[in-house]
Amino acid sequence: MPESITALLHGPDQPGIVAGVSGWILKHGGNIIHADQHHDAREGVFFQRVEWTHEDGSDPVGRASSFARLAEAMGMQVRTALSSARIKVVVMVSTAGHAFHQLLLDWHEGDLPCEIVAVISNHRHLERASGNYGVPYYHVPVPREPKGKGKGKGKGKGTGKDDAEREQVAIIREHGAELIVMARYMQILSETFLEECRAPVINIHHSFLPAFAGARPYHQAHDRGVKLIGATAHYATGVLDDGPIIHQDVRRVSHRHTVQDMLRIGRDLEKVVLSEAVRLHLENRILVYGKKTVVFD
Repeated sequence: MPESITALLHGPDQPGIVAGVSGWILKHGGNIIHADQHHDAREGVFFQRVEWTHEDGSDPVGRASSFARLAEAMGMQVRTALSSARIKVVVMVSTAGHAFHQLLLDWHEGDLPCEIVAVISNHRHLERASGNYGVPYYHVPVPREPKGKGKGKGKGKGTGKDDAEREQVAIIREHGAELIVMARYMQILSETFLEECRAPVINIHHSFLPAFAGARPYHQAHDRGVKLIGATAHYATGVLDDGPIIHQDVRRVSHRHTVQDMLRIGRDLEKVVLSEAVRLHLENRILVYGKKTVVFD
């Protein structure tokens, strides 16, 4: 199958967008493989994901650039990608290995179209495992912050955590990472880190957001007697556990489940939800819009 081009576009809704997109592809000898769109009636915004091929041997990079110019002329914001692209990913992890192993296994089996170039951790627990996957492992200890210091919300300078984040950013830039995945990395990333790493960051949170944010969410859920627990994958922002949500899943629980039962169920949810969120990102199926996302499945 020839290489395909995927375009994600959004902008003010107006007549003729779908016809303009499909007409351009047809005029230039393309064949549409997938097309999906969404209209936000409240905001008056149109979203579309379209994937197509050119079987005439033309340069796909040039075709993608030409299409982008068309979309921009229609007043749309557009992002294009080629099916052969394998973006570089850095995984951040602490001690829990379930989400880490799921990501690396899915990548190893070819289910995640990317190149995992490095693992960064504040512990050494998964160093050998990372080596078994053939991925470089960087141990960057993160000192505890003094009491009273804002946790990740400000741009403080001169602390041990600041130094650790600068080292992490240097590793990320050295490897040219285009996506960061927090596979249960149990540190709050500062706004400075999120700005300096120059790549989107996907995080997994072990509950439904915004409920039970912060530490010990399963204990919070158990104390409240919840009947459903879930996992949420989202893009990290400077506000703790408040970024645009990518993917969620849920399991039913009852009064008979202990905290340990919930932790076990939660681990299963977390690893699957995170891996699916990463896949959606890699396959260019997500448009971030304000505080939420449009996800084309």
